[in-house]
Amino acid sequence: MSDDDHVADDNDDMIISADWVLTAGTALPLQDHAVRVVDGRIDEIAPTTELTTRFANDDHYDGTGCVLMPGFVNSHTHLYGVLAHGIPVDNAPSDFWAFLNDYWWPKVEDALDLEMLAAAAKWGAAELAATGTTTFFDITEAPNALPGALATQAQAIAPLGLRAILTFEATERMSPENAQAGLQENVAFITAHGNNPRTSGAMSIHTTFTCGADFIRQAFNFAAEHNVTCHAHVNEGTHEPDWCLEHHQMRTLEYYDHLGVASSRMLASQCVQLSDSELDILADRQVRVSHMPLSNCEVGAGIAPLLTMLDRNITVGLGSDGYINDMFQIMRAAFLLQRAASQNPAAISAGKVIELATEGSAKAIGLERVGRLEPGWHADLTLTDLNPKDQNNGAGTGLPTPVTEHNLADQLVLWRNGTDVRRTMAAGKWIYAKDSSSEVSTVDLEQLRHQVQSQATRLWR
Repeated sequence: MSDDDHVADDNDDMIISADWVLTAGTALPLQDHAVRVVDGRIDEIAPTTELTTRFANDDHYDGTGCVLMPGFVNSHTHLYGVLAHGIPVDNAPSDFWAFLNDYWWPKVEDALDLEMLAAAAKWGAAELAATGTTTFFDITEAPNALPGALATQAQAIAPLGLRAILTFEATERMSPENAQAGLQENVAFITAHGNNPRTSGAMSIHTTFTCGADFIRQAFNFAAEHNVTCHAHVNEGTHEPDWCLEHHQMRTLEYYDHLGVASSRMLASQCVQLSDSELDILADRQVRVSHMPLSNCEVGAGIAPLLTMLDRNITVGLGSDGYINDMFQIMRAAFLLQRAASQNPAAISAGKVIELATEGSAKAIGLERVGRLEPGWHADLTLTDLNPKDQNNGAGTGLPTPVTEHNLADQLVLWRNGTDVRRTMAAGKWIYAKDSSSEVSTVDLEQLRHQVQSQATRLWR
């Protein structure tokens, strides 16, 4: 996806200052600096006093007490997943196949309708913005909500202002007709939103055990024809590679490579259970990966070989999988799990994890000039309080130790959360503000909560 596919809206010139500016995950932070935003792009980064003096007529947002950093990019989510949070389960699934076949497909995805999708999408987008995410790649599988699933969700999230790539996860598990309807849902949405600066589409399929060879090739051909990404879940657990070995005498990514579709156009999500040959294919074919440490734990899938993928220069981003959308918690999980799995307390740095959640995720989903604060890049950013005040009693709930240029990344990854986000900006416009502000479109979260709870109740019935 080219940079021009996400042209920012015009915006008044603005200076945003903070105690610290973190331009990129692994960069040293800049103290008492500010970012100047012009027409939705980063124009300049300099000491606050210098920018406010030279551009005295610009609007100035004072982020005292905050760190200003790139907005998070969620490289894999299922907005509809919130409807299943807390759903009654008669018998807990005993393995990954049981999770899908006995629980997730019949009780969640097959029961979804357009009204449910709209409520969940609006809530999910609001939650993402409020916790510092500016961009997300969403996958919807709701086979009984075709056609119109993607258009319904796009309409629901449009007022919230995030960047979004929306896809429908096409699959042959129900019928050939439904499978084709899923592919056409993507094609129609890609065509309709080709020039939309905020919302666009891509292709998506489920897995090798729900999609045949001709269907997989057809999906990737559509993606090539429209110059978009094609997503597939890959080896979330041991079920898929074992299934491929039994039915195709090769593992999952070996099969995709055999079909001729493993390439830089492919976004492979999960990638937990990988062989050495599959890691070779990811690296050699430049397949992009979305890593979801928390949801992998939830379904008992295992711990993905993230460190090995990074050592092989594989493009990796972080995602929530529709489970827990707070990217601070996702970063913390990636940071701690990799250290535990490798038995190495220096296995991965906090700065590298922040990079994965910002620029890494942007690259994984095919976006350019997103995920870093640098002149010419999109003004997608977030302000996170280092010493926030409790809204009820005014007491400090901040960090007990000093913030320095050498520990800021660790302080963010280990001891901050999405609830500490003060403001979020996408394409040069504020899309969330914890502080009351007339310049930010207000969202009635209680009304959204009521709508989601109502739709979740319908789904559970």
